[in-house]
Amino acid sequence: MRLSIPLLLLAGACSSSETPPPPSTPPAGASGGTAVTGSTGDSGAAPVELVVVTFNTGTTPGLDHDGDGDAYTQVEADWSDEHYGDGLAWLPAIEAAAAWFATADADLVAFQEIFDVAECAAVPSGGPAGFVCDDLGAGGTVPHRLLGDAYTVQCHPGRSDKCLAVHERLGAWKGPLAGEPVPDCGSGARVARGGVVRPDGSELTVVHVHGSSGVSGDDAACRVAQIDQVFVDLDGTPGVDGREHVVLGDLNTDPGRMGAFDPSAVRWNEEVGPGLPLGWVTEVGEAVPPTYAGLFNIDHVASDAFTGSCTHDTVLDTVYFDHLPARCALIRADARE
Repeated sequence: MRLSIPLLLLAGACSSSETPPPPSTPPAGASGGTAVTGSTGDSGAAPVELVVVTFNTGTTPGLDHDGDGDAYTQVEADWSDEHYGDGLAWLPAIEAAAAWFATADADLVAFQEIFDVAECAAVPSGGPAGFVCDDLGAGGTVPHRLLGDAYTVQCHPGRSDKCLAVHERLGAWKGPLAGEPVPDCGSGARVARGGVVRPDGSELTVVHVHGSSGVSGDDAACRVAQIDQVFVDLDGTPGVDGREHVVLGDLNTDPGRMGAFDPSAVRWNEEVGPGLPLGWVTEVGEAVPPTYAGLFNIDHVASDAFTGSCTHDTVLDTVYFDHLPARCALIRADARE
């Protein structure tokens, strides 16, 4: 993603190269889950019911791509920005993410800024090597390359860069994703709802959010309107319209750090948190480890049916991804010890 919210809000306050604290030692006072290293949690804990991942797989030309001496230089970054929309399209990054997903054991995956190979027709030849449009002979979409045949992928209406994937062991999509664009807040749906029918016939409602980026009042107003789609009206009913929900994605705001000045962070905190129907599964607080550019914690999972624990791994040492994925092992809220 383009470095908009964090670096413009706190330019000079933090370095994008700072190393976040390890998620296994959450700061005192943080709310949400604590990190685990495996999908079954600590010995004696309630069994994990499902594992969810939200991962903004985009990149940006605004990082120090020439500073580490690797193959992804500013030349590749500028090419990606101009022709791939900064979506995940560099083959070594795809391969690294596929290797990470092979160990993540995810049942449900939310992608933001994933590249759609249908756009390859518009990518000119003659650019730097190593991008997915040069390798279409290998077959498959980028999500398929990352996840394989056991997952069914659906993307938001009008936005093929925002997608959800469900593993066959969890269930099957009840139908297409539902979503509507917010007027004057970009094209396509940035919020989408999908129903997963599990093998026992029960249904899980999944709401995927990729909030608008930016620091202006209009940008914040777009995010607030998108949050209203989650909780008030998406398509005549709220996004959270079922009996069990998982809400996840890149909020493009930090409910812990930005609650004093960003109206969209305020709005999230009105709907998710202690004593409210939905609680954060990911950690929320002023001092929790950041998931974005070493600065802010904007990649989140919330639920009314589940609690759990989350980890945030470095997927690729090369300067490419500006987000860390959130991998959360969920247990029933009423099974919490």
